[in-house]
Order: sequence, then C-alpha cells, then structure tokens
Amino acid sequence: MRLYRVHPRRRGFTLLEMLVATTIMGIAVAGLMSGISSSTRNAARLRDYDRVVQLARLRMNGLLSDVRVPVNVPQEGVFDASVAAGLECGWRARVSVAEKPPMPGPGGYVLDRIQLEIWWMSGGQRRIFPLESYRRRTLRPQDLEVPR
Repeated sequence: MRLYRVHPRRRGFTLLEMLVATTIMGIAVAGLMSGISSSTRNAARLRDYDRVVQLARLRMNGLLSDVRVPVNVPQEGVFDASVAAGLECGWRARVSVAEKPPMPGPGGYVLDRIQLEIWWMSGGQRRIFPLESYRRRTLRPQDLEVPR
C-alpha cells in the first residue's frame, strides 16, 4: 500500500518562466529597434550624400564647358530646392590658370584648374564635398589683355 499520492503532471508555464521569457523578448525587441533606427539614419545620410555628388557633377560639368567663366574670381550660389530635392545646399567655385606657355598668344592653350566645393546642411551641421578638375582652354585675344 502506498502512503503518498501521485499527482498527475501539470502542463504549462509558471509565472516565473513567463516573466523571464517576456524580459528576454523585450531586450531583443529593443535591440532590433535600435538597429533599425541607426540603419534609417545611415540610409538618409547616404541619400543626401548621393544627391550632393549628383549636384557636384552637374555644377562641375557646367564649369568645365563654359569657357566664359571668369578666371581668379570666386563664384558661389545656392541650388534650387526642386533640383536638390528639398536639401538645403549650395556651391562655391574658383577657376584659375594652372599652366600656360611662356609666350602665350591667341589660339594657344592654357590649363585651367577648377576648384568646386559643394555644401549642404545635415543634422544642423554644414557638410562640405570638395571637387577639383582641369580643362584645356584656347586663349582668346581678350584673355591676353592686361587689366588697367
């Protein structure tokens, strides 16, 4: 004869097991949300950087193709919001003579250096993207006139 009673095995979770599982899930969800948040910020920063690179190419192409841009005169401007997709940004450029022949004459060539700086606002800070290029330009008679 048995003096103890056999209880049928109960199935399910105890309250302590539920609290531990909920705590672990909370920590995991918080970590995932933090990762998603930083990924979103990085994606927005890369999107802005890509826009700035495209605007820099656009402006540099304009400077390379326009031989009427004055030499040694700083120029600057702001990009239209429709072109910059709402990004507050602008540019600053300077064209200077990098090399010229010892006895320059009309029809001769000079090498111009074009320095371009694109700026944009990101997170309350002004960011800068510098760009530099060179072009060959044919000298015109007005290029040889000495300023008085």
